[in-house]
Amino acid sequence: MTSGPAAKTRPALEPLPEHPAVSYVMPVLNEASHLGEAVRAVLSQEYPGEQELVLALGASNDGTDEVAAGLAASDLRVRLVANPRNDIPIGLNLAIAASRNPVVVRVDAHAELPAGYTAAAVEILHRTGAANVGGVMVAKGKGRFQSAVARAYNSPFGLGGGSWHHGEEEIESDSAYLGVFRREVLEAVGGYDETLRRAEDWELNHRIRSAGHLILFTPRLKVTYWPRDNWDALRRQMYATGVWRGHLVRRHRTTPWRYLPPPAVALLVAISVLVGLLQVFGIARGAGWALAHVPSLGYLAGVTAVGVTRLGGDDIVDRLLNVVVLATMHLGWGAGFIKGWLTGAATTVDRSRVAA
Repeated sequence: MTSGPAAKTRPALEPLPEHPAVSYVMPVLNEASHLGEAVRAVLSQEYPGEQELVLALGASNDGTDEVAAGLAASDLRVRLVANPRNDIPIGLNLAIAASRNPVVVRVDAHAELPAGYTAAAVEILHRTGAANVGGVMVAKGKGRFQSAVARAYNSPFGLGGGSWHHGEEEIESDSAYLGVFRREVLEAVGGYDETLRRAEDWELNHRIRSAGHLILFTPRLKVTYWPRDNWDALRRQMYATGVWRGHLVRRHRTTPWRYLPPPAVALLVAISVLVGLLQVFGIARGAGWALAHVPSLGYLAGVTAVGVTRLGGDDIVDRLLNVVVLATMHLGWGAGFIKGWLTGAATTVDRSRVAA
């Protein structure tokens, strides 16, 4: 696919030089153990154009600032800006404002860019006229739990069938993982929405598409992502992500059919639990009440079958962890979505990266 999206009538963009200068922007909070590898993956990109990396440092308490200071001291391409409010959209806007180049590459401190990422993305911007290009999130894990989370991320049974998890064809998309942007488009649409604490990528890309520009997914860009490595962090992340996605659906008044299965499962499980409590206390009597448990038992059977037989793992412990992780993703995201859809996100924040 190269002719379809690019062939549509779209707003004119300034021509890029053959090797435009690139600004990498990275929000950082409590990433002392990952930041060095993430930064080295950026700085080792073999790209002939000028490059800079701006780190937006949140209020970390795990030694991240010291790691960042050492990285900046060792390479003049690395610059630091403070993000005391921690929120990702604010940090990204601060880093973008402190950068200067016509191509802006968003980078996650918990991800590692592969060799050739920048060169491939710039070539695609040239060829297609896209305003933003993104690729595949390839989750990896160390240890049993994080590896189970990675298997779920990489499976359509975990986070769904979005192209940035499983796509194999270059296609127009409604959003992009991380993203390689044309600066002029970022500035024209006003950057990231600082009222959001999650789902800022989708919301920004929604405005870019509404302005007539092309968002492109390509399987050529594969980024290593290290997911949450414990159950509580995963639960917090999924709930907060669901809340903010529900909040955006509420704001934009869309019909979110593809988002409905997880909240439907969460609601049915909640009904089953409530009926079970009523049965325990003798309030709900009669065989008919047992029907309330059929959907949740069906879900449990299904998620167990998928986790044990479809996601892989070295032994039965790994396969049972798959089940726990899948259920946590589905129920946490689904419960959060219901909250965000019904009442908005309010002050909900993902604290899964915040150290005690």
